[in-house]
Amino acid sequence: MANQLLSTVAYRDRLPEGYARPEHDRPRLADVATDTNIPLIDLASPDMHRVIAEIDQACRTYGFFQVINHGISEELLAKVMGVGLEFFRLPPEEKAKLYSDEPSKKIRLSTSFNVRKETVHNWRDYLRLHCHPLEEFVPDWPSNPETFKEIISAYCREVRLLGLRLLGAISLGLGLEEDYVEKVLGEQEQHMAVNYYPRCPEPDLTYGLPKHTDPNALTILLMDPHVSGLQVLKDGAQWIAVDPRPNALVINLGDQLQALSNGAYKSVWHRAVVNAAQERLSVASFLCPCNSAVIGPAAKLVGDGEEPVYRSYTYDEYYKRFWSRNLDQEHCLELFRGQQ
Repeated sequence: MANQLLSTVAYRDRLPEGYARPEHDRPRLADVATDTNIPLIDLASPDMHRVIAEIDQACRTYGFFQVINHGISEELLAKVMGVGLEFFRLPPEEKAKLYSDEPSKKIRLSTSFNVRKETVHNWRDYLRLHCHPLEEFVPDWPSNPETFKEIISAYCREVRLLGLRLLGAISLGLGLEEDYVEKVLGEQEQHMAVNYYPRCPEPDLTYGLPKHTDPNALTILLMDPHVSGLQVLKDGAQWIAVDPRPNALVINLGDQLQALSNGAYKSVWHRAVVNAAQERLSVASFLCPCNSAVIGPAAKLVGDGEEPVYRSYTYDEYYKRFWSRNLDQEHCLELFRGQQ
């Protein structure tokens, strides 16, 4: 079924069957706002108390933020984007070797989101990789392009260090011990999605990805430096465009941090839109709890005599529930609210 890949065929005039959203569920691109106050945090600031406070405020209000001076070189970021595009421009027969629509497969090239379940498809191809421990997974990664394994594994190492550093700051922002969140999440898995959004003949009718939250703990997104497409929902009402900033990374809070914070932090609703003029690439890195990790609100964050907002559960339970649903259904955390 690799012939389903959008990156193998150019659709110039109209959407193929199965991609147009119903009228009530279209992106309404003209209604999207800009927001000059999107949090931008300089991780090289000497005032770490201020950095922690800024991260805490961003997590409580927006559920995401951008970081600069994060320690990953501009050269490596450019190489990651370059080798990602090179991969999606490979001949169809080369990409067909990696194609799968089985969600549990740890290394796969696929399209849309979950083609086995969804009724309307999304204008996206993606390469899904498991990344930790690297020595376990890299041998099965694509060998073409030749530099793919070297560049992407170098980036994965840097992203993991950054993610763990940010989890420490998030713990401190919540008033917890610096290593609290990392300990609760256990030996975290690390996944990556290299997302490719081709030029779309009718971008007003479809999505790259519809609105969703991330089921993991923390997502680190490398955006295309030249083409915007990420949008986030502010205050549950207004979609705002997140335009790329030079050498910045976008940090999305996932569902597990909303649960651990007892609802104080927000797992942000976000979506990807497409355009008719330019292809777009993004690279999302996901830090995920180990499957056996027991997730629930930190006791220190639950007031005396109060019930926690969410019941405790294992990440394995959560992840299976998430993948059993459509991407844009109600927040999966609602299924774990209170003493169920």
